[in-house]
Amino acid sequence: MKTRIAKFIADSGIASRRAAEDLIARGMVKVNGTKIDTPVFFVDENDVVVVNGKKVTKKSDTKLYAFHKPINTVTTRTDPNGRQTIYDVLPAEYKNLKYIGRLDYKTTGLLLMTNDGELARKMTLPSSHIPRTYIATVYGDLSNLDIARRGITVRGIKYAPMKIDVIDDKHLRVEIVEGKKNEVRIVLAAVGAPVKKLHRISFGKIDLGNIPVGKIREINQKTIDLILKSF
Repeated sequence: MKTRIAKFIADSGIASRRAAEDLIARGMVKVNGTKIDTPVFFVDENDVVVVNGKKVTKKSDTKLYAFHKPINTVTTRTDPNGRQTIYDVLPAEYKNLKYIGRLDYKTTGLLLMTNDGELARKMTLPSSHIPRTYIATVYGDLSNLDIARRGITVRGIKYAPMKIDVIDDKHLRVEIVEGKKNEVRIVLAAVGAPVKKLHRISFGKIDLGNIPVGKIREINQKTIDLILKSF
């Protein structure tokens, strides 16, 4: 059965489908020795697909990991400003993993990692409606939180309603499903409760638990199967 080239690459775990399309556009993909320049190209297991000089092989079993991201690390492979990245912290055997979504430089807590580019893409799609839960340490006025609970537009960007539980006068438990860039910080600042610290404790079915800062733990196959079946 023929498969679109970008999906074939994503299914191999090399890159997400979007990243695969970018690799194709940059002329870094060859099929049977011929460079291709369009994602509208179909291949099967008999074709030899090479990405950036490396032959694409059948993807190994999907692996998923929970990583406790430290503060002051960037969720990226390299940082042009020379800041420490999550890959500087991860042990060598995990440096080939892809992150699922991002946590900003100052945010700590649960960051999911995988060898499956397509899984990473699906888990971050807004249409997947996967909840992410944070503990936010805030200052300021908590009287306007209902605005965030109903949904708000900030600087022309619409943010979906958040589930917010008040733990005490400085701590909130916040659940979101969209995962827009800096969503929690932007929305809480807009309603008068700026974030001082932000810590993610869960992503969908997976909790951070007692994983030490900077450490990583493999997720069991049963949980992975449940996630895969949910799409």
